[in-house]
Amino acid sequence: MDFQNEQEMIDFGEKLAQHLFPNAIITLEGDLGVGKTTFTKGIGKGLGVQKIINSPTFTIVKQYQGKWPLYHFDAYRLEGQDDELGFEEMFEADGVCVIEWPEYIQDILPAEKLEIHMTKNKDQTRSLKFFPHGEKYQQLLKEMGICYN
Repeated sequence: MDFQNEQEMIDFGEKLAQHLFPNAIITLEGDLGVGKTTFTKGIGKGLGVQKIINSPTFTIVKQYQGKWPLYHFDAYRLEGQDDELGFEEMFEADGVCVIEWPEYIQDILPAEKLEIHMTKNKDQTRSLKFFPHGEKYQQLLKEMGICYN
């Protein structure tokens, strides 16, 4: 799935949010500047978050209130951390978790989740590929008419 600009990514994130549910886990993988936080802004908008969503790089996780709580993680600075971080409680809470740089906390992520791989193309467009892990995420993509690998 390709997007021409930031607004299209925000709009799609908003549409995706309409199909999410409590305890949803969304992981966003991609290089720096690919649009992970921009996409999360759309999810927040779709959940009715009123605050401005920005990158949680230095705080690791930010919480926003909407239809359900939105937990926005940036795990980039957690590479090599083996400490108990308490994230599992948020994964199990009645909210939506969006995790940037999930590869740094892969060992503690739930098995069921929706992985989204983001790529910045040479023409500055963005491409998203979807990898659902679990029946509810497969159903979510099916409801949205999204093909996945």
